[in-house]
Amino acid sequence: MALPQRPFHLVVFGASGFTGQFVTEEVAREQAVPERSSRLSWAVAGRSREKLQRVLEKAALKLGRPTLSSEVGMIVCDITNPASLDEMAKQATVVLNCVGPYRFYGEPVVKACVENGTSYIDICGEPQFLELMYWKYHEKAAEKGVYIIGSSGFDSIPADLGVLYTRNKMNGTLTAVESFLTLHVGPEGMCIHDGTWKSAVNGFGDRSNLKILRNESNLKPVPFVGPKLKRRPISYCRELSTYTIPFLGSDVSVVKRTQRYLHENLEETPVQYAAYVTMERITSVIKLMFAGFLFSFFVKFSIGRQLLIKFPWLFSFGYFSKQGPTQKQIDSASFTMTFFGQGYSQGLPTDKSKPNIRICTQVKGPDAGYIATSIAMVQAAVTLLNDASNLPKTGGVFTPGAAFSRTRLIDRLNQRGIEFSVLSNSEV
Repeated sequence: MALPQRPFHLVVFGASGFTGQFVTEEVAREQAVPERSSRLSWAVAGRSREKLQRVLEKAALKLGRPTLSSEVGMIVCDITNPASLDEMAKQATVVLNCVGPYRFYGEPVVKACVENGTSYIDICGEPQFLELMYWKYHEKAAEKGVYIIGSSGFDSIPADLGVLYTRNKMNGTLTAVESFLTLHVGPEGMCIHDGTWKSAVNGFGDRSNLKILRNESNLKPVPFVGPKLKRRPISYCRELSTYTIPFLGSDVSVVKRTQRYLHENLEETPVQYAAYVTMERITSVIKLMFAGFLFSFFVKFSIGRQLLIKFPWLFSFGYFSKQGPTQKQIDSASFTMTFFGQGYSQGLPTDKSKPNIRICTQVKGPDAGYIATSIAMVQAAVTLLNDASNLPKTGGVFTPGAAFSRTRLIDRLNQRGIEFSVLSNSEV
């Protein structure tokens, strides 16, 4: 499906926010690629023209360029002003929404994009928002022929496309995957901006409504092939020689939605999925368990949530702060996500018999929170613009895996430093 031609191919909304600055820089970097045959027209958008100007100046300085202002448009708009969001959407082929928490600020942008025939990408890691947008806007987006694609940052492109990559590389039928995320930090440690913390606090504080939403959707369970994948508790992983804990982010929700789409629309064998985070030392596990206990207790109450949001550094044991990470912390950080898959060789009945093929793949890249997220978001947008013939035939609200399963997005990510590879592929 051909996307509409507008004054700007891309508009970065929330460009002056903490993550938006990195996305702005990444779009400018993408524009500087010598091999690009045609340049993308783009703009930055936000409440303050002065702040947008400073973001462009900072990006130009980091890229060693005299200026960006002459080639980048500027759109002043406000999340509280629907008319200004409409004007922004009318000028864009694709809006990259960097304004969160999305549960509070995301829907007005989605609505403006759908109503004005504009495609949309965000980096949301909030399952309730992502799933609610599907139920509210999928049919409207399909009618308009636009693509609304959430969770296109570190949440959850490495996980979602990592499962698809594992499936494509297996010499047989993939039926189950476990992923293990390892975050590598430098000597100055790790820090995350408190915007992510706020999303987590409000998300976990409102879990009951997510359950209600899922119950009301009345979806049939997705069938699975082979033995049911057992969920690991906090445990020691022999394969990686490290401790692991269940990952509580949006990856499982996003991957499950992708697998449902691929099964129901493309008749592909659905893959069971579970996600974990690795911890090198048992002391780190104990520390995290204690922090998790405090978090779970405080998040139940309104005053507790207020305290969690007001003092992120205290309650997260220093992992989250209002200032966010320093440039040194970002530069020294990286991630590795390892996938262990199992399935059946060609010709073997895919029933309850024991899987006889195993595969290990890996996705690795730079700092997860800001650099990898920016790369993933921008390459998703570039893919949306350039691989239109390989997208779903009609518009709608999609996960990254559902939207991009037949595109060259993985190739583009590999070229930008988010690398997908096969570590082993063998019969049991």
